[in-house]
Amino acid sequence: MKLLVTGGAGFIGSAVVRHIIGNTGDSVVNLDKLTYAGNLESLAKESGSDRYAFEQVDICNRAELERVFEEHQPDAVMHLAAESHVDRSIDGPAAFIETNIVGTYTLLEVARQYWNGLAGERKEAFRFHHISTDEVYGDLEGPEDLFTEQTSYAPSSPYSASKASSDHLVRAWYRTYGLPVLVTNCSNNYGPYHFPEKLIPLMILNALDGKSLPVYGKGDQVRDWLYVDDHARALYKVVTEGVIGETYNIGGHNEKQNIEVVHTICDLLTELAPADRNYRELITHVADRPGHDLRYAIDASKIQRELGWAPDETFESGIRKTVQWYLDNLDWCRRVQDGSYQRERLGVA
Repeated sequence: MKLLVTGGAGFIGSAVVRHIIGNTGDSVVNLDKLTYAGNLESLAKESGSDRYAFEQVDICNRAELERVFEEHQPDAVMHLAAESHVDRSIDGPAAFIETNIVGTYTLLEVARQYWNGLAGERKEAFRFHHISTDEVYGDLEGPEDLFTEQTSYAPSSPYSASKASSDHLVRAWYRTYGLPVLVTNCSNNYGPYHFPEKLIPLMILNALDGKSLPVYGKGDQVRDWLYVDDHARALYKVVTEGVIGETYNIGGHNEKQNIEVVHTICDLLTELAPADRNYRELITHVADRPGHDLRYAIDASKIQRELGWAPDETFESGIRKTVQWYLDNLDWCRRVQDGSYQRERLGVA
């Protein structure tokens, strides 16, 4: 197959590209606008493959999308391109509306036009896989509750509302036009190549620099943590074996309070990068985020039952791998932190 992966230079998208190039015989067209979160250095090895192609395109640009579909003739779309940071969506929601809603609409229309022009087995085999988040469900009340594929949507932030909107568009294009779609909603991802503004890499890098470790409120918000390589395997499983029109929730079966995650990182750093400080003493509790959801947890039994996927990593094994990766790849981190990864791409000194 040839897979068009939107947002393939982002955190999850690059993991998907690495999985496909490294573990299958399929080809990838990586389509990415290269905003601040897009980093081609995450695909340094894969970019040399004759099964890899890159297109710097905004998913809101219909003419360019049409060119990409025409030139590359993909067999499936894996749509990961999105603005995804909740804090940024609170400070500036417009970009989230534009990319996550208008961009998804534009991509759907170009994909539908392309699909309608296919014939025979190629048309029958085409798939549009939309990758979304568990944040569209809002938060859970009881300690035993889980998000299922039937959970009602109740988004809390501009980010989650924009992703909920894109989910609805994808399902509408299936119901109205017959576009063969699949939808997945995942829990919080973590792992290598994660942009340093997100919780886990931020805590690792701040701790190494002796900076404060800011934790919202009491840090009692619960998230279900999913190692990004496990997620990439699941996404490939869905696009190749999933049932058209179905939704699959993908979770790591690893519920942790944010403060537990930060404590674990501090303790691992004490072991792996001992310093003249107690890393836990750097923890600082700050005012909570507006509309902060308290608990997310995924019921991933459907994808396990129907497609045979389950995560390989426990939180304990995955977080150890993650902390070690950041320790081993501080040059990558510093280039993201100081912006040189973007300046070099733009030819700016």
